[in-house]
Formats: sequence, structure tokens, C-alpha cells
Amino acid sequence: MEINRYIDHTILKATATSEDIVELCKEAKEYNFFSVCVNSGFVPLAKKELEGTDVKVCTVVGFPLGAMSTAAKVFETQQALKDGAEEVDMVINIGELKSKNFKQVEEEIAEIKKTVGDKVLKVIIETCYLTPQEIVLASEIAVKAKADFVKTSTGFGNDGARLENIELMKKAVEGKAKLKASGGIKNLDTTLSFIEAGVERIGTSSGISIVKELKK
Repeated sequence: MEINRYIDHTILKATATSEDIVELCKEAKEYNFFSVCVNSGFVPLAKKELEGTDVKVCTVVGFPLGAMSTAAKVFETQQALKDGAEEVDMVINIGELKSKNFKQVEEEIAEIKKTVGDKVLKVIIETCYLTPQEIVLASEIAVKAKADFVKTSTGFGNDGARLENIELMKKAVEGKAKLKASGGIKNLDTTLSFIEAGVERIGTSSGISIVKELKK
């Protein structure tokens, strides 16, 4: 199994420096990860570092709270694409979902998907703040809005990816969107259990140790 090709090699912490991004890209090239995932301000640097390789540049939008205006998220998306991002992981407006403003949540995702076009949009629903019913609803809304992936977590909430939530998401999307698990995935066993559950992408900052564990 080419486990490295499941991995979005990620650094999103507030203290990440330019040197950290350069190192992240170097590691991604060495281990041939699917992508690097960085905050949108670092997209131009990541793009430059990965020039001429197969490693994609993924970025986050409306991160990590999802509570900014749709216009702000759309602008951030446009700028990230202009700077060379090939995949966008957006955070839904969690408060609007919990307020039962489902149409607004769907319209926002659809607007960003329109901006992303034929590139990949992953929708972060931040499962740790949602009830099982809300997880199903959020996943269904993402599919209706034509998202390519539904993703569990930012890694900044009070919990990360859980298998039981992936099961709910998988059922809800009915094969119309792919699944990404992120948040707290640090070892091979956990990674494999998510892949077995149907996840097609793993967001982690522990990609190197996971790959090394597999080689052992």
C-alpha cells in the first residue's frame, strides 16, 4: 500500500515560520506525499518549493473557526488559487448550521465550489462540535453543494477524527463525495483503520513517522 499517497502533509499552527514551510515541502518531496497543507498566506512559498514535482499545494479557507463572512472566504479562496493552490479545505459556518440556517451553509459551500471550479474542494464540518444528526446533515449539505470531499476536523477543535463519525459521514454522502480524516492521526494503526473505513485522504503532521512505521 502506498500510504504516503493518502497523506496531506500538514502544518497549520500559528507559529509556523517560512523555514518550517520550506522543510515541510522538502519532506513532502522526499516521501512523495499527496500534498502539503498550509495556511493560505504560505501558498506562494509552498508553490515555489514544490515546482516541478507531483506534490500538490493544499490550503485552508475560513480557518479554523469558519465564522467569517462568505465574501471573506470567497476572496481568500480566489487569492489562494491565484497563488497556486490546487486544493482548498474550507471550514463551514458551524454557528449557522447549529442555528438551522441550512440554506445559508449550502449556499456558502456552493459559492466556494464555484470559485474553485475543477480543482478540489474539501469541506471541514468540525465533527467535535456537532451531534450525530448534525454530522449527517452537514455531510448531506456538502454533497448538495457539489463538494469533492467531506472532512472531519480542523485539528484545532476539542477533538479530532473518530471512526464512528466517519461511518456517519460515509453513509450520508452515499459515494457522492470522498472522505478526509484529520485531527489527532499520529500512528500507523489509526491511519490504517481510517483507510479501511473508506477514507481517501489523511490530514496529519505525523506523515513521516507513519510511513517509517509501515516500512518497519
